[in-house]
Amino acid sequence: MSRSGAIVADRIWKRFRPEQSRMLLRDQLQSFRHRKGRRERTWMWALRDISVALEPGDSLGLMGPNGSGKSTLLKILTRVMYPYAGRLDVSGRVGALIEVTSGLHPDLTGRENAFLVGSLLGLSRKDVALRFDDIIAFAELEAAVDRQVKFYSSGMKMRLGFAVSAFLEPDILIVDEVLAVGDASFQTRCLERMRDVLAQGTTLIYVSHDLPTIEATCARSIWLSHGEVQSDGPTPAVLVDYRRSLEEGAVLQRRNDGPVRVLEVTVDGEDGRAPQTNEPLEVTIVLEAREAKSGPLFLGVTEGPGTPVLTFSHDLILEEGKTSVRLRVADLPLPRGRFYLWMGMFGGRGRRHTFLPWGPVAHFDVAGPALGPTPHGIVRLAPVYAYASWDIDRPQGSSA
Repeated sequence: MSRSGAIVADRIWKRFRPEQSRMLLRDQLQSFRHRKGRRERTWMWALRDISVALEPGDSLGLMGPNGSGKSTLLKILTRVMYPYAGRLDVSGRVGALIEVTSGLHPDLTGRENAFLVGSLLGLSRKDVALRFDDIIAFAELEAAVDRQVKFYSSGMKMRLGFAVSAFLEPDILIVDEVLAVGDASFQTRCLERMRDVLAQGTTLIYVSHDLPTIEATCARSIWLSHGEVQSDGPTPAVLVDYRRSLEEGAVLQRRNDGPVRVLEVTVDGEDGRAPQTNEPLEVTIVLEAREAKSGPLFLGVTEGPGTPVLTFSHDLILEEGKTSVRLRVADLPLPRGRFYLWMGMFGGRGRRHTFLPWGPVAHFDVAGPALGPTPHGIVRLAPVYAYASWDIDRPQGSSA
């Protein structure tokens, strides 16, 4: 492999012993007695037949629930651990931020750590010195650069670790769910920096539970579950698969045996047709209360997870028995795609009592235009759609 930044992981398998115990003599003797006369060994497969091929400048997002194998795959790509089977080729310098304190020595200062990580990446002190001011300014550590890292807060460590990894211009940048430690402003700057290194030809692998940031950064994504690839392709398509899985899982876990039950839900567009972008939408819900209840009813429209892109609420008084509730939206601001209706009802002072737990109750498909791409030509900008017109006043005599 000649080009720096290329990655080829071919049919990677990784397993662990789930019953690992403490390295104490009594534990080892007890384990030996239990296994005496037996040869079978139990293993847990963390990765099963994973294949990934990336060219320099590619951007890959990894998504999936905790325990799906994302971090294990990253550790194999960075050679922190090795696969049980499969072939791995990684070309070029790798800047990895898998944990907040990865690569940082607590007894060294921020300045010393920057030069240490640079040397581990194969850079000379002169190369690090040329980028040092940018690193410290990005991390906002001018006042603490000569303080030992063990006295840094978790946010300061994360800012330093990210800045060092991103500004020393690695051929491959790997970021694993560390941006959640920083504030909103720093997260925005990190995303902008990741786009900058992509534009410079750096290969990016980004792991996060924050799906919008994956959507805004990565052209390709992989959804892992139980160590296996569930979906691999363009980020918008993988997100559709993953969000549907989240919604289906929420439906399976939902209970409908509380004080208020959902008996029926219908979602229609104008004149009973399928919902259409910027046309009226009507939601009809039939609820059944065991006894009289009053409180706000919340409705949310989501793309799968429980965070809605649209929300509605209404103070509702339910009598014992069945009640039909209708919600009408004059102009539906959703693009083409599948969406999910979530619902919850709460009451009492401070809404401490849950009459209807927050959860999905129905899904519906919207017909209409798709949202356009981002300025980077990767994915769409936002989960809502609005018609707009543009007026441009040009200077007199302009030929444009």
